[in-house]
Amino acid sequence: MVGESGSGKSTLGRAIASLIPYEGDISYEGKNLKSNSSKEAKDLKKHVQIVFQDPYGSLSPRMTIGEIVGEGLGVHFKLTSNERDQRIDKVLSDVGIESSAKNKYPHEFSGGQRQRVAIARSLIMNPAFMILDEPTSALDRSIQIQVIDLLKDIQNEYGLTYLFISHDLKVIRSMSDFIFVMKDGMIVESGLSHQVFDNPKEEYTKKLLSAALRYASN
Repeated sequence: MVGESGSGKSTLGRAIASLIPYEGDISYEGKNLKSNSSKEAKDLKKHVQIVFQDPYGSLSPRMTIGEIVGEGLGVHFKLTSNERDQRIDKVLSDVGIESSAKNKYPHEFSGGQRQRVAIARSLIMNPAFMILDEPTSALDRSIQIQVIDLLKDIQNEYGLTYLFISHDLKVIRSMSDFIFVMKDGMIVESGLSHQVFDNPKEEYTKKLLSAALRYASN
């Protein structure tokens, strides 16, 4: 999902994750979310996870990494203490963080490490669909590349579908199979990644691509 700041990308992502009220209809696996029972709505929160842009603001400073990552397990799963610890250790390892770090606090980690923790917090729910809302935009370029590589590895291992929201077309091109272009709250163009990048049809999309090329050349 690409578009300028203020185009509605993040708002749409939050609506899909049922984090904000919205008008209109959103369907997941063929079912309108508004027709879900309370149990179905609870289950949806397990299957649809979201990772936010700010790795500093999205983690509670009062909780350890282990508490943050394992927080959702008590809501959606019935696990023993040992099973819970095993899941936390596994998912931390999957995102490249030593399990021994689970007793540390967010302020003891770098921005890139905090984003890995945020990814682990979503991943531990074993979701089918993950919304990534500008997950690399607050990171240095070298760290961005590491996180993108991590996300690709996780997608292959877990069989995830991502909705990757970004204004960074270079990142989008490296990640995406299908692209939606958003402007003023509306989808103005969509298609396979190579089609949108190589043969954009809408003038707005052409301007976005041209601006991205100018930025990359500077």
